Amino acid sequence: MLKPNKIYCWDCLEVMKQIPDKSIDLVITDPPYLIENTRAGWKSNLAESIQWMNTELWEWILTEWITDEYLEELVRVCKNTNIYLRCNHKQIKQYLDFFVWKYECKFDILIWNKTNATPLFHNKYLTDKEYCLYFRKWWYCDPKSYESAKTVFNGPINIIDKNLRWHPTIKPLEIIKRLVDNSSKIWQTILDPFLWSWTTAVACKELGRNRIGIEIEQKYVDIANKRLETTTVSLF
Repeated sequence: MLKPNKIYCWDCLEVMKQIPDKSIDLVITDPPYLIENTRAGWKSNLAESIQWMNTELWEWILTEWITDEYLEELVRVCKNTNIYLRCNHKQIKQYLDFFVWKYECKFDILIWNKTNATPLFHNKYLTDKEYCLYFRKWWYCDPKSYESAKTVFNGPINIIDKNLRWHPTIKPLEIIKRLVDNSSKIWQTILDPFLWSWTTAVACKELGRNRIGIEIEQKYVDIANKRLETTTVSLF
């Protein structure tokens, strides 16, 4: 059995197979997005200036498609289905088909509205939002206030954390803390099988939750462990 409050550096599917059935209280994770490697340079000087980021996303982490085999493992390890999955618009149908139609889960769609999105809109709308799908079955969602019950999070892209943690798709810590607080209790166990940088692990530690993190890239494990060294519990 895996020990809690540790980050495991390995393929998440193989590690999850070592987690007992119905032993996880909540899953919060950011699986790879399916992103096409299209060049932006011919459109504008600004688009060309950020092409390096598009290329890194495509080459590193975001070209895989999460199969139902991964999703089945998430369902298996949860005491009751209680899962937040961040995704792009191409993945919404797959996740709804799997969790709602196959497993008859309730769901919500949460949105991070990026107030400082990159101003690229040639032949398209702004990329100014990210989706988070919440699936639950016989479980609770218990926001503590009107503000924490909102499904749209308004806030900027955190450029400082992106540069400091060297991660192109890092998510705001306050958003993840809200999800942890709304859908789990103190000392319960939260799984993030695509930990990447550090956000879920830090949110769990600050809010007094046990955590199991899985990340295949050692550099991101090192970043997360370093960040956790300076993180303290702040329940009140």
